[in-house]
Amino acid sequence: MDPTSAATRLDLWLWSARFFKTRALAAAAVESGKVELNGQPTKRGKPVRAGDALRIRLGAFEHRVVVLALARRRGSATLAGELYRELPESREARERLAEQHRLAARLSGPPSKGRPTKHDRRQLGKLKGRE
Repeated sequence: MDPTSAATRLDLWLWSARFFKTRALAAAAVESGKVELNGQPTKRGKPVRAGDALRIRLGAFEHRVVVLALARRRGSATLAGELYRELPESREARERLAEQHRLAARLSGPPSKGRPTKHDRRQLGKLKGRE
């Protein structure tokens, strides 16, 4: 963490806070509109300051965080966690969505074993009234 600097680039901060594995992925996410700074679409070089609000969409999940500190280098996961605070409603929404995904996966049944065998096809044909 670097408390002496006033601001750092958005893509650099997203990478150092471990939202993205590489800085290039962070820059691509910002350019494609998956990251908003203070409620506005932004560019990857926009300076981020402590107190700024970020909305980050990663797949089906959305993180709403407040920047607490800045970092110029990527550190450990514990240090990355100290760079921001996630809003409670954001965390609850993500947990609800994750639970829905787990439930849907459970209800979809076991994965198929692949292509049906000849025996399976005959049984399906009998069920459908073909034979």
